[in-house]
Amino acid sequence: MLLSDHVLFLDGEALVIDKPAGLPVDAPRDGSLSVENYLASLTFGFQRWPLPVHRLDRDTSGCLLLARNPKAHKKFAAAFEAGEVEKTYLAVLDGIPAAPSGVIDMALGKTSTAQSGWRMVADPKGKAAITNWDIVATYEGRALVRFCPKTGRTHQLRVHAATGLGLPISGDPVYGAGKGPMLLHAHSLRLPRGAKPPIVAEAPLPASFATAGFAALPPQNG
Repeated sequence: MLLSDHVLFLDGEALVIDKPAGLPVDAPRDGSLSVENYLASLTFGFQRWPLPVHRLDRDTSGCLLLARNPKAHKKFAAAFEAGEVEKTYLAVLDGIPAAPSGVIDMALGKTSTAQSGWRMVADPKGKAAITNWDIVATYEGRALVRFCPKTGRTHQLRVHAATGLGLPISGDPVYGAGKGPMLLHAHSLRLPRGAKPPIVAEAPLPASFATAGFAALPPQNG
């Protein structure tokens, strides 16, 4: 696999790749491959390796932003922290929500047990987590849902789907049945840069979504 073939956006300070599902961003403890193993192939003429600005779960595909120098990394990280980055995710749910759209406002906290390890759960005393969502399409009892998170908590969309909507993301091994690939995709990313043109990237739906009956997004009205 060549991540250099997965580039969605490239300029002097930013790089966005379409991260494949199954590839973690950080090196895992088991020593398997991660995005870190491919950074040397993503320099595109620069001496420095680019560095990821944020994280996607191992089984989540789609837009991953990398900074091509330390100054850009600091600036982009501050934009994420300030909530200035617009992110859109697409997910297939194990069911169809009762409403066509809504807002999930559910604080999240971390819990851990010896039996099942750690996971995120709804916790009124946890960190604020807000997600806007709407149904994009339905097929054979499942829904393709667009998630627009306003915060960036660990496993936010996975818990908001499973607990907030009562419908886990298809294939989620922690919060759902875990059958088949997890169908969560970071579809688009937009980061404003003041006088500079914004960073804009969109990752096409992976083949796993087509297998689930969602090969393409329906045209938007208007």
